[in-house]
Amino acid sequence: MLNRLLARLSEPKPEPLTESDAKLALAVLLVRVGRSDNDFSETEKDRINQILMVRYSLSLQDAIALRLQAEDIETEVNDSVQFTRQLKQAVPLEERTGLLEAFWEVVLADEHRDYTEDGYLRLVCKLLGVNDHDSAFARQRVVKKNK
Repeated sequence: MLNRLLARLSEPKPEPLTESDAKLALAVLLVRVGRSDNDFSETEKDRINQILMVRYSLSLQDAIALRLQAEDIETEVNDSVQFTRQLKQAVPLEERTGLLEAFWEVVLADEHRDYTEDGYLRLVCKLLGVNDHDSAFARQRVVKKNK
């Protein structure tokens, strides 16, 4: 599956992702956000599970399986551009702030915000075609929701 997904993502003009591949692409980016500060905590893993469960109506077991698969892929793929490019094509602009909220959920899950996480999210914002201002509002919504 990894080889098939990577082959599709690396095509000059890849076809839109299937729903299954889009789930996996988002999960990989969520894992990458969690690992961006070199401290991938159980709290962050649990938050990713919750995000996947809610976003895709998955059972806890299915969410964990998807996250574990994403963890394996994340270690093998160095480039976030492939995944963000596909999500950018698959998700309308007005809905991409929901992706940013999911990323901020992971960053803020362990109650420690690191400059490497901030830097990575700035990169992801740019790749998704969303500005820093919208990212800041997404972060504020997550903080308010989790109070």
